[in-house]
Amino acid sequence: MPRGETTQQKVHFKGKDDDFVVFLDSADDYKKWLNDKSIPLAQVVSSFKIFVTHKHGAQGPFDGASKGALENEFGTHVDDEVIKSILEKGTLQESQMEERQGNTNVANGSLGGH
Repeated sequence: MPRGETTQQKVHFKGKDDDFVVFLDSADDYKKWLNDKSIPLAQVVSSFKIFVTHKHGAQGPFDGASKGALENEFGTHVDDEVIKSILEKGTLQESQMEERQGNTNVANGSLGGH
């Protein structure tokens, strides 16, 4: 049974001290939002959580951004304002996650009836 096939969409913003990432629900909604700010952010982003990658670009470990890091980079730690700034100044990143197949834990042995 295939699992995990999906497209991951995010906006990456390279700041002066760190890299910030916001995940999207839909790249199409994001593109529409860029031209029409009346579209609610909740329709564009998958969550109101801002991530940092510790200068690893759009890849690497995603940790929640601290209020201090947001304040230093954006002059505010208000999530809505920071997310808007990242969406406006950042770059769209899309990646295809391939499906996985096969045993999830070979160490379990045969899972057939006994």
